[in-house]
Amino acid sequence: MEMEKRFKVHVYSEGELPIVHDGPCKDIYTIEGRFIHEMEHGAKSFKTRNPRRAHVYFMPFSVTWMVKYLYKPLTYDHTAMKQFVADYVRVISIKYPFWNRTQGADHFMLSCHDWGPHASHGNPFLYNTSIRALCNANSSEGFDPRKDVSLPEIHLYGGNVSPKLISPPPATTPRPYLAFFAGGLHGPIRPVLLDHWKGRDPDLQVYEYLPKDLDYYSFMLRSKFCLCPSGHEVASPRIIEAIYAECVPVILSDHYVLPFSDVLRWEAFSIQVNVSEIPRLKEVLVSVSEEKYRRLKEGLRAVRKHFVLNQPAKRLDVFHMILHSVSEPGAI
Repeated sequence: MEMEKRFKVHVYSEGELPIVHDGPCKDIYTIEGRFIHEMEHGAKSFKTRNPRRAHVYFMPFSVTWMVKYLYKPLTYDHTAMKQFVADYVRVISIKYPFWNRTQGADHFMLSCHDWGPHASHGNPFLYNTSIRALCNANSSEGFDPRKDVSLPEIHLYGGNVSPKLISPPPATTPRPYLAFFAGGLHGPIRPVLLDHWKGRDPDLQVYEYLPKDLDYYSFMLRSKFCLCPSGHEVASPRIIEAIYAECVPVILSDHYVLPFSDVLRWEAFSIQVNVSEIPRLKEVLVSVSEEKYRRLKEGLRAVRKHFVLNQPAKRLDVFHMILHSVSEPGAI
C-alpha cells in the first residue's frame, strides 16, 4: 500500500494513435497493450496529471505497433523504429524540462516485442540511462539489471488465459510425466534439447510440434516439470503458462534476467539448468527430492498472482509488479 500512496507516474500525452497510446492486448505481446491501457485509463492511485509531482515519466509508445506500421517486412531494417523513438524523445525533451533534467534517468518505456531493445537505440540516453521494461531481457545484448526491468511474456489467446489453466488440479493429483516440451527449433538451445531427448524417453515428453490430436495444456497439467528453453530471444511465454499450470519451470537459457528477479526468488519455484547439462537433464530432474518438489509447487501457488494480468489491475498483480520494479531500479 505504501508504494500506491507515494509513487506517482506521469504519462506523456504526446503522440498519436495507433503507435502511441495503444498496443496489442490479445497475443504474445499482450502485456505491452494492457500496461499502456491500464496506465492511461486506470491506475488512478499511481498516475498524476501534474508532471512536477511525478517520480517517473512513462513514454506510452508500442514497439509492436511500430513493427506493424513502420517496418518493411523481410528487410530487418530497424531504422524507422529508431527514428520514431528519436523523434518522440526530441519532442518531449523540447516541450518539457524533465528529460533534460536527468538525461532520461527517471523516464521509462515498455516493450514486449523482441525488437524493443533495437527501438531503444533510437536515443542513446534512452538506451543507456532510462529504465527499459523489456521482455527481451538479455544481459549479453545490453539489458542492464541495475536500471532495466525484465517483463514476463504472457500469451493471451483472444485476450484471456486458457480455461484449462484457470484452476490446475489439486497438488495430490498424480502427474505421470517427468517433463514436457513442445515447440519450434528456434535459436541455439532448442536443437540441443530435441537432439538429446525428442522421442528418446517416455518420461520426458519432448516434441518439436505437438501432433494435432494432442493437447498442449493437458501435457503441462500432467507433467511435474515444464522445460522452458529460450528460442531466438531469451523470453518465452511457456514460463508463465507453466506457472499457471503449476508445472515447475525448468529454465534453459543463457544471459536471461528473469522477470521481477529484483524481488522474487526464482529458485523457490523453478529450476535453472545450464545448457551444458541438457544431456543429463533426466538425471538432474530425477534427483529433485519429493520434499523439494513439494516446496517448489507451493512456491508456484504463492507467486501466481504476480504474473496475472487483471482488468482492472489488482494489488500484487503483474501491473503492480512492473511499477514496483520501475520504482526501485537498481534493486537487484
